[in-house]
Amino acid sequence: MKSLSQLLAVPALLLCALGAAHAQTVQAWVTTGDQSQLLQRNADAQFKPGTQAATIIEVDPRQRFQEMVGFGAAITDASAWLIQNKLNEQQRSALLNELFGKAPGAGFSFTRLTIGASDFSRHHYSFDDMPAGQTDPELKHFSIDANRADVLPVTKAALAINPRLRVMASPWSAPGWMKSTDSLIQGTLKPEAFAPFASYLSRYVSAYEKEGVPIYGLTLQNEPHFEPKDYPGMRVDPAKRAAFIGGHLGPVLAKDHPGTRILDWDHNWDEPWSPADVLKDATANKYVSGVAWHCYGGDVRVQAALHDRWPDKETYFTECSGGKWAPVWSDNLQHFARTLVIGTTRGWAKGVLLWNLALDENDGPHLGGCKDCRGVVTIDSRDGKITRNEEYYALAHASRFVRQGAHRIASTSGYGDLDTVAFRNADDGSTALMVVNSAKAPRSFAVRVGQRSFDYTLPAASVATFTWK
Repeated sequence: MKSLSQLLAVPALLLCALGAAHAQTVQAWVTTGDQSQLLQRNADAQFKPGTQAATIIEVDPRQRFQEMVGFGAAITDASAWLIQNKLNEQQRSALLNELFGKAPGAGFSFTRLTIGASDFSRHHYSFDDMPAGQTDPELKHFSIDANRADVLPVTKAALAINPRLRVMASPWSAPGWMKSTDSLIQGTLKPEAFAPFASYLSRYVSAYEKEGVPIYGLTLQNEPHFEPKDYPGMRVDPAKRAAFIGGHLGPVLAKDHPGTRILDWDHNWDEPWSPADVLKDATANKYVSGVAWHCYGGDVRVQAALHDRWPDKETYFTECSGGKWAPVWSDNLQHFARTLVIGTTRGWAKGVLLWNLALDENDGPHLGGCKDCRGVVTIDSRDGKITRNEEYYALAHASRFVRQGAHRIASTSGYGDLDTVAFRNADDGSTALMVVNSAKAPRSFAVRVGQRSFDYTLPAASVATFTWK
């Protein structure tokens, strides 16, 4: 006859056995370059002891790296205007829930706003425009009213769906009266405008917080080494950025908004010396939380190189756009997944942002700048039809499965045409492994975690995300 303690142990043993069986199951979600599968769940794989595979991807949860803020895209003026004006209430709700909602939504948890106009605005403006020759150093005319019709409502709706959404913001230009050109177009920040511009950015954070939109981080200038000729821009070299951050913006935000990060650079991989020069400045350094990167020149590997020099500084990837200059869907899927999701996060990015969240069938609206950029989704302005572009699937292969607060963990990558990145979610201990096969043929491999492994064959030119607990 069994004792009471033995009888009580039976359910516990059953639960352990069931848990072990559950832990051996791996979900597989696949997007293929020929679009026959689009983030489609395939047959589950099973962990088992050992493997005979020639190619083995090792995943080691014991090696933890950066904590993730998330993935997403910018709510530009163009994106917000389309969502607010070219979708009816039902369409708008469905799209925003898909983009920012939990699975089966894409689960975007990071976004970017423009402080004033970019090229993807329907008119050029700042939040304190003045007639030519006039100034407003006390910011008496400051107002975010230009954002009330679309950017604010769309951002608030996204926050209502995902209250943990992190919002960063970047100006394309200071108000024209603060600049050497007295215009939003080209020029640089006048030294006498350092204090007003710092106040301008702080006022922006205050105004958005009053509207219920906390600003997680700021860059002081989008692409500070580029002066476009037909839309707002401003050149701010590293010495001037360091002086502005160290002497003005840093102290102002530390006093008024200590929770808002300052990120330097917000430009391409091809000039890593520029953010390095800012970080070398001891006064600026103590106010700079991290460095933001764009994709339009250089190599993603510079992110890790700069992080190695300043490991206490955070890394973010804040802009890249696809467009008609690269028309092959399969190639774009692989590039965005391999370089802009896997490459950036393996290069320490805590957050990954693409450019326009949504554009229309004519690649707009825009005023100057890029004439053939593509949004993460396309909204047909005639009927509200949504097209999910290759950028959507590249992002969603991470954002749907990697939740805010997850840590990147170790995984082998970069051989046999297979690139990988792995994450461990903090809330439930689940693992997400993203794999890109850039070969022109299927690739078979095993994924090994400790003494267990599962085998899988991934189609050519495809992306998979594997999840397990």
